[in-house]
Amino acid sequence: MRAAKKGFELAHQLHAQTALLFVIDTSKALGNIEAGLLPETALLVLKKEAQQTLDGLAAMYNGDAIIKLMPEGHPTKDITKTAETWGADLIVMGTHGRTGLSHLLIGSVATYVVRHSKIPVMIVPSK
Repeated sequence: MRAAKKGFELAHQLHAQTALLFVIDTSKALGNIEAGLLPETALLVLKKEAQQTLDGLAAMYNGDAIIKLMPEGHPTKDITKTAETWGADLIVMGTHGRTGLSHLLIGSVATYVVRHSKIPVMIVPSK
């Protein structure tokens, strides 16, 4: 939310076209056969969550039309790929604020994007 607010503020100041991006992480669409949740159903749940998140963020935006992008794949790679394809001049993203062992084991999407993006990246801390 903080990253979206900062991104919207910047977009207003620059009169920039704005897009919201939510990568549907297909690695999380494994389902649980024992619980009756098939991978296809899990993917539908993830898509619904992505749409609700984008709709909620878009409702905070009081500017011109906003573009919503929901590619399926892996967030680390598809954020940079989608931003390049769309023609973004800047990526604004937040962090979860993980540190130490959890950051080492889980990794950081923001760190990956900063290191691999050809587009400038603005990181907004979670706190």
